[in-house]
Amino acid sequence: MKTILIIEDDTSINNLLRDLLTRHSYSPVQVFSGTEALLCLQQRSFDLILLDLMLPGKTGGEVLVEIRQSGNTPVIALTAVVDKDSVVNLLKAGANDYLTKPFDNAELLARIEVQLRSNTGKPKALKYREITLDPERFDGFVGESALGLSKREYEILKLLMEHPTKVFTKNNLYESVWRDEFLGDDNTINVHVSKIRAKIAKYADGEYIQTVWGIGFKMAGNI
Repeated sequence: MKTILIIEDDTSINNLLRDLLTRHSYSPVQVFSGTEALLCLQQRSFDLILLDLMLPGKTGGEVLVEIRQSGNTPVIALTAVVDKDSVVNLLKAGANDYLTKPFDNAELLARIEVQLRSNTGKPKALKYREITLDPERFDGFVGESALGLSKREYEILKLLMEHPTKVFTKNNLYESVWRDEFLGDDNTINVHVSKIRAKIAKYADGEYIQTVWGIGFKMAGNI
């Protein structure tokens, strides 16, 4: 099920979008301001974003700029503005498509389908708090700063970020990343996790990988 973030401050429109997406087998997540949207995007990744441009506080345009600084998730802008220059600037800022309000539900669903279809097969960046994992560059980033992950470190972090609430045993990690039988060499996993933590700590504050004593590791914090 594809997850779609709805960024819309009008409660009635937000709920209309939620109900429309749910009826068509999408998994919608609702936020009502630009600030709330950016906090949500720090915690998890989405398959597509519906972005209202007229938001309180941070505008939709400002939110779009920040979205594009950390990922390539398809964005469909919802706007009441129809003049050509504004639309051109919107697309240059990184919107994949736009729809003017009031919009037709069938047209919106068609545009969503087109964006999701065109994005199929492209490697998807993973986002967790301040870290973005870029599958095209095979590295992790905090802002523009590269972590410089080795292949094994990248694969361990990718596995943890793909399932941020799951606790992985050392057995799980070893067999998934090394694709070999785990023979009880705890130190191999410990050393790699320690190096990942050190690289993250150069650019980001706080704990990112939590040790679950007697079991293994998971991403720190709540989703």
